[in-house]
Amino acid sequence: MLLDRSKAPEYIIPAGFELTAPSVKKLADGRSLFFVHTPNHSAVKLEVIGKSQRLSLPLEKSLIPSVTLQMLTEGTRKLSESQLSEFFDFHASEVHPLATYTHEGMSLVTTKKHLFDVLPVFSSLFEQATFPMESLEKRKSQRKLGLKMEREKSASRANQLFRKALFGANHPYGMEVTEGHVDTIQQKDLFDYYQTSLLSDAEFFLCGDLTEAELEETLIVLNEIPLRNGNTPNTLPDSLMTPKILEDRPQALQSSIRLGNWSIPKSHPDFLALSVFNTILGGYFGSRLIKNIREDKGHTYGINSSLSEIGDRTYWVIGADVKKAHKEEVIAEIYKEIDCLANVLISNEELEVVRNYMIGQMIGRFSSSFDLIDRFRAVHHSGLDFDFYVKKLEFLREFKAKDILEIGKKHYNNPPFIEVVVG
Repeated sequence: MLLDRSKAPEYIIPAGFELTAPSVKKLADGRSLFFVHTPNHSAVKLEVIGKSQRLSLPLEKSLIPSVTLQMLTEGTRKLSESQLSEFFDFHASEVHPLATYTHEGMSLVTTKKHLFDVLPVFSSLFEQATFPMESLEKRKSQRKLGLKMEREKSASRANQLFRKALFGANHPYGMEVTEGHVDTIQQKDLFDYYQTSLLSDAEFFLCGDLTEAELEETLIVLNEIPLRNGNTPNTLPDSLMTPKILEDRPQALQSSIRLGNWSIPKSHPDFLALSVFNTILGGYFGSRLIKNIREDKGHTYGINSSLSEIGDRTYWVIGADVKKAHKEEVIAEIYKEIDCLANVLISNEELEVVRNYMIGQMIGRFSSSFDLIDRFRAVHHSGLDFDFYVKKLEFLREFKAKDILEIGKKHYNNPPFIEVVVG
């Protein structure tokens, strides 16, 4: 049978898909290991992730958790930084810190062949780190230089100022980190955090082609990682919003725009419809903001809208770097597109395009051997499980134009929103 290449293959929307939840193993102290079996795959991925105790520290000490984490590979009581680096390189392994405002951890990617050679050394990072003074001073110098460079980048500066506008300058999520905060970091601070708070209430996320016996052997090693219980405060200070921040840069040729507001968590009944609204507005390359601001007017290379979360606080933000002379016009056009999408039904053609895009994108995120554990962790930290993705696919298959209109009227129909412009 000859293939007719003049016709695109028929697109078939999947009726559903099944996701097998990770198996759960308990360590001796009650901590959980979530394991996904990946048959015939030689790579093994392990993530040790706990709750950051950043919120329990004074604001001026907020860098302590991230610096502590980054310095775990700078040397242990048995191996220097160079020896650790050579060891992991020789065993085809990578170790990386993982840090957000609310969680912190370390990731290990290695091979099944080398797993039980590498795992004890990886585990030793959590109980034998030495935080050499010379390495600390070097890292502080690098961090201060990095902060200076980030402030000079209008896009990075706009991101920082948007969080400041959303939460307030004295809120842990809105404070501006400065070189002065770096200077306050002392070696004793790192040891104190390391010994009492690092990776509090840790959980373990593992995937690989491991037998039950190999899994039990892994648990024995992981039991050596110290148990630390968190004391993060249950409440955060109130957010003090600033409706508009303008940081003018007379010599700048472009301006970085951030426009947004508070949103809803993944667990909210409206979230799935809201994610579709966000995608149509600015969440993919065929979005309305791309067509208007980039394709029709040529004011930017790219503009996007996203739904974000920090802990249990969620927000939406539109970001773009635009020609400075057109920044007011771009902001006006953004409001126009939001108003249109929140008050006028989308066409069936646009609806089907975004439906197919979002279904393909979601299923594509389960394409590799490590994706399953990554997708699980993403919803697990929001208090959900794989049922979230099953419901999402079901919604994407069935949603109507009126669903998107109702969400727009409910969540986007109260402008003006927070506006930040740098440049």
